[in-house]
Amino acid sequence: MIDFLQPLSSLDPGPIFVISLFPYLIFLFWAQKSTSIPKTSLWGFRLTLLFVAMTIVCSIIAKINYDQELTDVDYLHGSAEAFLALSDGFIVFGFAAMLKNSGE
Repeated sequence: MIDFLQPLSSLDPGPIFVISLFPYLIFLFWAQKSTSIPKTSLWGFRLTLLFVAMTIVCSIIAKINYDQELTDVDYLHGSAEAFLALSDGFIVFGFAAMLKNSGE
């Protein structure tokens, strides 16, 4: 590893993840007021918070039950990622429907 990056490897990313939720919550607040975001896509953006919650829950289960990181317990990692795929699907489906309807 490059020497000047060494201090970053000991940095706990937990607080950074918590702080990153605030801009996302501000985005969701703005998005709910917007008339240009399809309702289906808005639900996808909301479901992203469910993905975050499920990732936290699955990470705790992986640590307590297996003493492993979430990425090392395939079925838990896959289960958490399924919520991301679900939210992404809603977002894409909503915008795709909006584009299809605008072309007609």
